[in-house]
Amino acid sequence: MGKSFYQEYRNKLKTPEQAVKVVKNGDWVDYGTSLGFPRLLDQALAERRDELWDVKIRGNLIFDEIRAAECDPSREHFMYNTWHCSDYERNLCDRGLCNYIPMVFRDVVPYYRHFLTVNVAMMCTTPMDEHGYFNLSCSTGVAKGILDKADYVILEINEHLPKIYGGFDEAVHISEVDCVVEGEHPRLMQFPPAEPSPEDLKITEHILPEIRSGATIQMGIGSMPGVIGRMMADSDLKDLGMHTELCSDAYVDLYEAGKLTNAKKTVSRGKGLTGIAFGTDRLYDWVRENPGVAIAPLEYVNAPSVIAQIDNMISINSCIAVDLYGQIGAESTGLRQISGTGGQLDYLTGAAMSRGGKAFICLKSSFVDKNGVRSSNIKPNFQGDIVTDPRSQGYFVVTEYGKANLAGRTTWERAEMLISLAHPDFREDLISAAERQGIWRKTSRRI
Repeated sequence: MGKSFYQEYRNKLKTPEQAVKVVKNGDWVDYGTSLGFPRLLDQALAERRDELWDVKIRGNLIFDEIRAAECDPSREHFMYNTWHCSDYERNLCDRGLCNYIPMVFRDVVPYYRHFLTVNVAMMCTTPMDEHGYFNLSCSTGVAKGILDKADYVILEINEHLPKIYGGFDEAVHISEVDCVVEGEHPRLMQFPPAEPSPEDLKITEHILPEIRSGATIQMGIGSMPGVIGRMMADSDLKDLGMHTELCSDAYVDLYEAGKLTNAKKTVSRGKGLTGIAFGTDRLYDWVRENPGVAIAPLEYVNAPSVIAQIDNMISINSCIAVDLYGQIGAESTGLRQISGTGGQLDYLTGAAMSRGGKAFICLKSSFVDKNGVRSSNIKPNFQGDIVTDPRSQGYFVVTEYGKANLAGRTTWERAEMLISLAHPDFREDLISAAERQGIWRKTSRRI
C-alpha cells in the first residue's frame, strides 16, 4: 500500500464499539445490501440499545440476523426498514420488527440523492488496495449512492468478499471514509439453486423456444433462474449475454457450458453486467477479478432506457399471482409483504422496448397450503394484493400449462388467455367470475 494511504487507514481504524459511538438518538442509519451487511457494527450498535432512542435503520436483502432489530421488540430504540425483503426480513415483517419501503430499484439512489437523510452509513467492503480503494463487491448496486449521501461513513472490512471490476461507483476511497473497522467474518453466506419442481421444468420448456442465440438474459430471484440456466446450458444456444440486476449461479452454469460469451451484446459488449451478486462459493470465485464481469449501480443497470438498447433482451422473472385483467403481483400476498418490487418492472419495460426483446413473468398455476388445500394463483381480481406490474405493461405470462402474450389484448381476450393457463380445477370458476366482471364473451370457447 502507498505509505500515505496506509497511514490514513491506521488513523481511521477503530473497534466496532468505538465506531458506533457516532450514532445519536433520532439518527437514520444505513446498512446497505445483502453481503454488504455489517454484522460486527450491527452487533456493536445493538449493544447500545439502552442508551439510544428512535434510531431508524435501512437495509435490504439481508439474510443474516440483524441484532439491532432482534434486540428491541418494542422498536423504541431501533426501527428497522427494508427496500426488499429477503426470507429473513419477511419473517421480521411478520413479527412486526420491519417495515417495507416501496420502491423501484433503479430509483433507490435518486431517492437518497434528492429526498432522504443518512446520518451514518455502515457497510462491508473488501480490504483496501494499494491505491487506497475499497471495493463494494457484491453489493455495488446501491452502495456508493448511499455512502455519498451519508454524513458519516464507516466501512467494515470483510476479508471474504470478492473484488469485482466495475464501470463506475464500484469502489470508495479512503479519503471519503470517516472510520474503518476490522474483525473476523464467517464464510460468505451460500445460496444454492433450489431443486426444480415439475411445474418449474414445464414453465422452462415453454420459455426456451422463445430464446435465440445471441440473446442477452436477465433472470430474477427464485427457483426459476437455476432451472432456466441449466436448461439453456444444455441447449444449442450460443453467444448469450448477461445484463441483470442479480447475478446468481445460473450464469456460472452458462459460462462453464460455453454459452455465455457476451459477444453479441449491443451494450457493454464482451462483459456481463450486474448490480448485485449472491450465490455459492462457485459464483464468488467466478466474479472475483473476472474481466468478463462488471458490476455497476442499479441506477444504470436497471434503467429501461439502457435495457432497451440491448437487442434480443430476454427478461425472465417470477410472480406470486396474476389477475384476469393482467395485473401482476410479485411482492405481497394480500397485505403481507413477501419480497419487493425490485427491478421486475424495469426489466419488463426495457425488454419490451428492446429490438427482438421479450419479457416473461412466470408462476405456478396454483399452490397448496399447509393444510393441503389447493388455490389458484390466477385470480378473478386482486383483493388488497400489491400490484407490482400494471396490466398496461403485461407481456408474456407463463405457467406449466402454457404461455400467453397479453400485449395489446382486450380485457376479454386477456381473461380467456389467462384462464387457459390456470389449473384445470379452477377454470370454470374463473369463467364465472369473468362473466360477472363483464370480461367474458358469451361466444368464447369453453376452456
